[in-house]
Amino acid sequence: MRSARLLLIGALTAIVLFAVVGLAYVRRTGLDAHVAPSALEARVARTVRGLAVPSSVRGRRNPVAASPEVLEEALAHFADHCASCHANDGSGDTDMGRGLSPRAPDMRLPATQTLSDGELFWIIENGVRFTGMPAWGNGTPASDDATWKLVQFVRHLPKLTGDEIDRMKAMNPRSPEEIRDEIEEQKFLEGGDAPSPPAHSHGGTR
Repeated sequence: MRSARLLLIGALTAIVLFAVVGLAYVRRTGLDAHVAPSALEARVARTVRGLAVPSSVRGRRNPVAASPEVLEEALAHFADHCASCHANDGSGDTDMGRGLSPRAPDMRLPATQTLSDGELFWIIENGVRFTGMPAWGNGTPASDDATWKLVQFVRHLPKLTGDEIDRMKAMNPRSPEEIRDEIEEQKFLEGGDAPSPPAHSHGGTR
């Protein structure tokens, strides 16, 4: 009976301590996304993410072999769906990527490249809560196939060429401002009014 009471007191103490630390953290940071997570926060987050990936998935090998056709398809997919946050070269150096907390990672570096194929697949398919990384998978064979191809492209990022990056730029989604400017420029070329000055934009860097 006494041991049960001590266990309860210990659990309540831990909860109160956790709440106090959490409140202090919120007051100190204001949950401001401009502030990059500390090294300790990043380490804890990576550890928790690693624990979240089921061991049955972590050890899976990519069933899709790398080939020029696979990489070309994945390149187009990445440029259209991923580059807004991760940049065409995988550096994360975009307005969106820099504005996230934690920042979008540089996927060319060991922190990403040393993840297993299964871990990369799971992250793309299921996303990561509280990071801005969405869940792209829907559980269908077509979704799995597209994700495994993206895993091959992530592996290719450190070797990406300038020509590949240039081709990706043409595939990036255009902002409303870019579309409007293109329409106004076309009207001008057809004899209409001169295009208006470009509007201030927070669009992603590519």
